[in-house]
Amino acid sequence: MSNFLRFLRAVLWTLIGLGAFADMARAAANDIEPRVAACIACHGREGASAGGGYFPRLAGKPAGYLYNQLLSFRDGRRTHSDMSYLVQHLSDDYLREMAAYFAGLDLPYPPVSPLTDASAATLARGRQLALEGDAARAIPACVQCHGAALTGVKPAIPALVGLPRLYLSSQLGAWLNDDRHALAPDCMALIGRRMSTTDINAVASWIAVQPMPADTRPLAALPAPLPMPCGGAGDTAGSAR
Repeated sequence: MSNFLRFLRAVLWTLIGLGAFADMARAAANDIEPRVAACIACHGREGASAGGGYFPRLAGKPAGYLYNQLLSFRDGRRTHSDMSYLVQHLSDDYLREMAAYFAGLDLPYPPVSPLTDASAATLARGRQLALEGDAARAIPACVQCHGAALTGVKPAIPALVGLPRLYLSSQLGAWLNDDRHALAPDCMALIGRRMSTTDINAVASWIAVQPMPADTRPLAALPAPLPMPCGGAGDTAGSAR
């Protein structure tokens, strides 16, 4: 066989091999589950929450909210060494696909335990903040943004119901201490700085013991405009679910 024919055969097999590799790469790219496997270690199987309440549920959260959080970890608005490491080199499109995957999971919530060591006065203050807010300190009610049942609102406002006190208080505390940021205008940073640590414990304690509603899906829209500008919320006004 001439050297020229050997060369052609080598080129042919190389092209075949590259084609097979490309097919494998496309197949892998179309299969999202292996690409989110690292998320399961902390957030639980299918993003249904794990870690005793420290790691939040991902399943069923609005896709816009999940996408915004992934962007914030990648771009430095939120800080968590493991999260930042995992997403630091991922593209916007990749993060958007991850967010859409978890948002599309419709999994049942576990029952909420009504047990708490919070006092009756603490729970009463928490209920007031969640349902009525505090007009004197310009703190809107949680339900004004997160929905009447606190199940969140599409495209980018998360549910609060079903989250444990530890997680809720740690995130509100992060806004109070300027350790967590969102897209400008950062409404939660403003609200967090208007709350005291006592308020944070109260509202986190009350929300954490609320039973799950029959319908846990996020609202399609809020019945009224948001009480303040909020860069990460998206377009939420319109008719509810």
